[in-house]
Amino acid sequence: MNCEIRAWRLDDAEGLARLLNNKKILDNLRDGLPYPYTADDARDYITAMLGADKNSVFAFAVVYGGEVVGSIGIFRQSNIHFKTAELGYYISEKFWNKGIATAAVKLAGSYVFENSDIIRIYAEPFARNKASCRVLEKAGFEFEGVLRANAVKNGVVEDMKMYAIIK
Repeated sequence: MNCEIRAWRLDDAEGLARLLNNKKILDNLRDGLPYPYTADDARDYITAMLGADKNSVFAFAVVYGGEVVGSIGIFRQSNIHFKTAELGYYISEKFWNKGIATAAVKLAGSYVFENSDIIRIYAEPFARNKASCRVLEKAGFEFEGVLRANAVKNGVVEDMKMYAIIK
């Protein structure tokens, strides 16, 4: 697999904007991302990630064949959950079903476990997002349960699934 993760660069903004202008991707992410998603939006995101606390925010571009094809981030939680982090990711639709997301999840998780004191990484995909659930399972995450009626996305009450991996 020719997949890698790396720090974001401002010159990634145009490509990030192109891949995020896809309702199929946005429909599986949390709210808050504008649509259409512009290069200015991408530059703002990249600037924020580059300036974030390096011990709390682990944000990477997913690169395949030299091209940015997605984003992955692991975000430390707070209070009693300070050694726990939440994972989020997306891959450009044209690169789905190639094992890229699974590879990126493994790489990012390994990086965080090796370079921080985080001991648990979790993800909460929508229960209907079978592909994302499968990515997590293939990356070694364990299914911990269904979070019933846990979110409202596009006006629909959604179940989510809880997956986690322990250091």
